[in-house]
Amino acid sequence: MKLGLHYWNFSTPADPASIAPTLAETARIAEEAGFASFTVMDHFFQMETATTAATEPMLEGYTTLGFVAAHTRAMTLGLLVTGVMYRHPGLLAKTVSTLDVLSGGRARLGLGASWYEREQHGLGVPVVPVADRFERLEETLRICLQMWSDDDGAFEGRHYRLAETICVPRPLTSPRPPIMIGGGGEQKTLRLVARYADACNLFGTDPDEVERKLGVLRGHCETEGRDYDTIEKTVMYVPAVLDDVDAFLAAVQTYAAMGVSEIQLMPAGHPARFAEQVASVVVPKL
Repeated sequence: MKLGLHYWNFSTPADPASIAPTLAETARIAEEAGFASFTVMDHFFQMETATTAATEPMLEGYTTLGFVAAHTRAMTLGLLVTGVMYRHPGLLAKTVSTLDVLSGGRARLGLGASWYEREQHGLGVPVVPVADRFERLEETLRICLQMWSDDDGAFEGRHYRLAETICVPRPLTSPRPPIMIGGGGEQKTLRLVARYADACNLFGTDPDEVERKLGVLRGHCETEGRDYDTIEKTVMYVPAVLDDVDAFLAAVQTYAAMGVSEIQLMPAGHPARFAEQVASVVVPKL
């Protein structure tokens, strides 16, 4: 089982001048501990929850990953996940290609339909109906695949039209950066996983629910003529890992039996100290 670190909160320490050194330290500790991937959110406002406010610190994702790339050497880097409405598909493909080249072939494209309307309204991002978002999501996947292929011709879709899909230099990852689609929507999201993606990402709130979602994905793979086993299954582990390490280890065994190969952890408190604790307490047992 691989571990991923999902760096979602930039509020600790409170001083904005501490964000960069804390981010670098956390990434270094995670990599030395053997974490396989490092991800950040694709948000511009912090998500509103019972414990967080929209006005808390949040960094732009791909700039952040470029910074992390300069401080690491091995971990896969990606957004979990890119909101499809936030970047034109041609520019997104170029951005991920740039990250892949500068990181030595470590980029992963995480993509989802986007949902946080407060930041979209706040920053002037177009807010479109859910059905349109999924149509744009599929066209974005097709555009990225074309830009990372030998076809640099035009793309004509319903929502996007590109006269030339030139992308030079090409990504270092061969044949292209892996594509992860986030979300568990059974009719659209998981169908797109079966059709286009190399990996899926599900929320690990309930192992039974994850198993059911994977069964839906298997059905879509049969319909699409896709080998289910070629898709990497990843899970965002929601409970506080350090509060009950034994429960986490039991959950890992359960997910592994389902075919899940990567678990992403979300730091609680100071992210660097969280990474140190996971490295010393969790990783040896894992």
